[in-house]
Amino acid sequence: SSFQEMTNVTTVLEFRLLGFSSNPHCQILLFTVFLVIYILTILGNIIIISVVTLEPQLHSPMYRFLKNLSFLEVCYTTTIVPKMLANLLAKRKSISFSGCMAQLYYFISLGATECYLLAVMAYDRYLAVCEPLQYDMAMTAESYTRLAVGSWVTGVFTGLLPCLMVSRLHFCSYNLINHFFCDISPLLKLSCSDTTATETVIFILSLLVLSSCFLLTLVSYLLIILSILKIPSASGKRITFSTCSSHLMVVTIYYGTMISMYVRPTYNLSSELNKAVSVLYTVVTPLLNPVIYSLRNKAFKKALEKIVIRH
Repeated sequence: SSFQEMTNVTTVLEFRLLGFSSNPHCQILLFTVFLVIYILTILGNIIIISVVTLEPQLHSPMYRFLKNLSFLEVCYTTTIVPKMLANLLAKRKSISFSGCMAQLYYFISLGATECYLLAVMAYDRYLAVCEPLQYDMAMTAESYTRLAVGSWVTGVFTGLLPCLMVSRLHFCSYNLINHFFCDISPLLKLSCSDTTATETVIFILSLLVLSSCFLLTLVSYLLIILSILKIPSASGKRITFSTCSSHLMVVTIYYGTMISMYVRPTYNLSSELNKAVSVLYTVVTPLLNPVIYSLRNKAFKKALEKIVIRH
């Protein structure tokens, strides 16, 4: 009988993703909307990467970090959206066990990398606004590289432990994931093992990553705002704040959705609400970043015009 139990435990070779609605018209509508957003996201972020690369004026650390963020958004949304689009049209909405774990790993790693990058970008803005005379000495090409590479490498390692722990859980015969991708909470709900240790580790890890990055970002912005308040002229205040406002918007949207999703020990959000919030940061936020940054940034718009005229 123990052999029987053993074979019973290892039966899940693939998961079925419930996704959104089962109504075919609804699925085609969602497919169209998400496909358009995905194409715009890829295009928008590739434009940012290209403009920053081609325009020597934009070779400052701030824009180089932005280029990293745009590349990250392309990877992040590609981890989730193509599979989701395929499943919206497929009769059998499935993902293999290894595919599911890979998706989970990239999703966590890239999400963590985004936290680190946003914190580093806030620190860069803090130096530029609060320590302008020291800026060139503090943010050299070498320190920029160290901060950017550090963000990516730390992100790569952040995803390992949660993913390893989830992949070692037992999933018995029931394999329906009530979500459109392999996220942590639906997988924990599915497992027939005791998930207490895994939940605790993931909760502590996401709390550490999110709160440390969020605090760094918050402190940077509080110091920036205090510094801006000291500027005597109104136009000076406005100009200085405009260099930071777009980043602040991105940070607010990102942390708002992330904290509401992951920093709670019990996974008690309804599945539909869970999916709605997930769409925000896997589909919508990667599109918002290029829009917010490029439309609110005069130097970027000028550089884009130059390139368009040149070609």
